[in-house]
Amino acid sequence: MAVKIRLRRMGAKKAPFYRVVVADSRSPRDGRFIEEIGYYNPTTKPAVIKIDGEKATEWVKNGAQPTDIVKKLFARAGVSENSGK
Repeated sequence: MAVKIRLRRMGAKKAPFYRVVVADSRSPRDGRFIEEIGYYNPTTKPAVIKIDGEKATEWVKNGAQPTDIVKKLFARAGVSENSGK
């Protein structure tokens, strides 16, 4: 099973709010997920990023692949994705 760490879109039309989730790569964007590890709200100034670093590094250590956007969010939130390897 290929596992990805990616964003799940929530919120109203033209007011996005994202949850950072661990999901099977075959499931749809807003579909089933394994675990929620944080959230990202780009509509506020400055944008709010809250990610559980322990859970994120544990999932990366176990083989979950973060998407490009999630990698950038990890860097901005101060989560080291390589600390588990």
